[in-house]
Amino acid sequence: MRSILVASFLVSLGAAQQPQYDLLLKGGHVIDAKNRIDGARDVAIADGRVARVAAQINSAEAKKVIDVSGLYVTPGLVDIHVHVFKRNNPPVTMNEEAVQPDAFSFRSGVTTMVDAGSSGWKEFPEFRDRVIRKARTRVLAFLNIVGAGMGTGHENETAEMDAEAAARCAKENPDLIVGFKSAHYAGPGWPSVENAVKAGNLAGLPVMVDFGQITSYRNIDTLFLDKLRPGDIFTHCFSGHREEVLETGKLNPAMAAGRKRGIIFDIGFGQASFYWYVAVPAYQAGFYPDSVSTDLHTNSMNGGMKNIDNVMTGLMGLGSSFSDVVRMATWAPAQQIKRSALGNLDAGAEADVAVFRLETGKFGLLDSAGAKMTGTQRILCELTLRKGAVAWDLNGLASEDWKTFNYRKGPFFKK
Repeated sequence: MRSILVASFLVSLGAAQQPQYDLLLKGGHVIDAKNRIDGARDVAIADGRVARVAAQINSAEAKKVIDVSGLYVTPGLVDIHVHVFKRNNPPVTMNEEAVQPDAFSFRSGVTTMVDAGSSGWKEFPEFRDRVIRKARTRVLAFLNIVGAGMGTGHENETAEMDAEAAARCAKENPDLIVGFKSAHYAGPGWPSVENAVKAGNLAGLPVMVDFGQITSYRNIDTLFLDKLRPGDIFTHCFSGHREEVLETGKLNPAMAAGRKRGIIFDIGFGQASFYWYVAVPAYQAGFYPDSVSTDLHTNSMNGGMKNIDNVMTGLMGLGSSFSDVVRMATWAPAQQIKRSALGNLDAGAEADVAVFRLETGKFGLLDSAGAKMTGTQRILCELTLRKGAVAWDLNGLASEDWKTFNYRKGPFFKK
C-alpha cells in the first residue's frame, strides 16, 4: 500500500513539474493598446494561443524561453491596405503588382493582411481558394464594388457596380470579407461610392474609399458629410490628391469635419499617396491618422513606403510616439474591420506576436515623391510569431547555437 502511495506521489510531482507553457517571451516591454499595457511584461504562449501576460512569469514554467530584454513586444500587426491577389488570367494592371502574402508579411511583424479591393465578387472564389486559404498569413479582404475587381479596366463602368451581388458574396464569406472598396472612379456622379455604401448597408460592413479624381461636384466635403457613414474609411489620407491640404498650406477643414462625423482616416502610403507637404501641416493642426497601412504592391515596396515598420517610423518622425503607432497598426485597424479578436494579447487570443527593436540614430525617411525627412528613431522587426510558431527571426532570438544544435532532428538532415 505504501509503495502505491509513493508511486502516486511521484507521478503527481512529475506532472506538477511539467512546463505548462510552450514558449515564454521574457523581459520585454509589452505594448497592448486594447488592454492598456505599456510596460515591462512577460508573455506566455501555449497551444498556439496567448496563455498569460504578467510582470513576472517563472522561466521554469515554459518549455522554451526567448530573452527579449531591451525589445518591444506587441500584437501582430494588422495591415488593412495591401494587394495580394495575383490572377490566373493576365494581363491585368494589379496582377503584375500583387505581392505573395507570406513573402512580405512576417519580416515586418505583420500577421494579418487585408486586401483592399483587388478582387470583386466575380473573382473572389478564385482569390479565396488560391491565395487566402493557402497563405500562412491571415488574409482578409475588402471586396471591390466593381465586380471585375481592380485594375481590370472596368472601374468607371456603373454596370459592374452590383451592390446586391457584392453583399451576397460578403454574406457567403463572413470569415474573410470585412468590407467593401470604392476605388479610382473618374466618371460622373457618385455611383462607385454610393453602391459601395449600399453594399455596406446590406451586409452590415464598412467601406474603404480610395476617392479617385475630384471635381467641383465630387469633393471630400460632400464625401465626408453626405456620402460616407461613421466608421467608413478614407484611405490615402495624406495624399494631397483630393485637396486634403489647401493651396494656403493649411489642412482642409473638411478633414476635421469628417473626423467629427466619425470618418476613419487611414494612411495607405502606396506608390504615390503620402507626401510630407500634406502630412506636416496635418500634424501641425493636430490631425493624426487613425490607422497605419501600406497599400502594399511591388511598386510601393521598392519606393518610399518600403514596409509598414518604415511607415510607422515616418509617423514617429512627424511626432507620434512609438506606442501611438503600435496602436495605429494593431488595435485601431482591428476595430475598424470589426475583428476584436485581432490586434491584442488577450488571454486565449491566437498568439500572433511581433517583437521590435527601436533603433536610435540619423535615418532618412522618404515620402512617395522621394523627398526626405530626417528622423532619429527607426523600427526594426526582430521576431514574428504566427499562432505561437516562429515565422520570422532576424537575429536568431529563438534559435539554438549551431555548436549544440541537433541537425539530425530537423528536416534538412540527409543520411
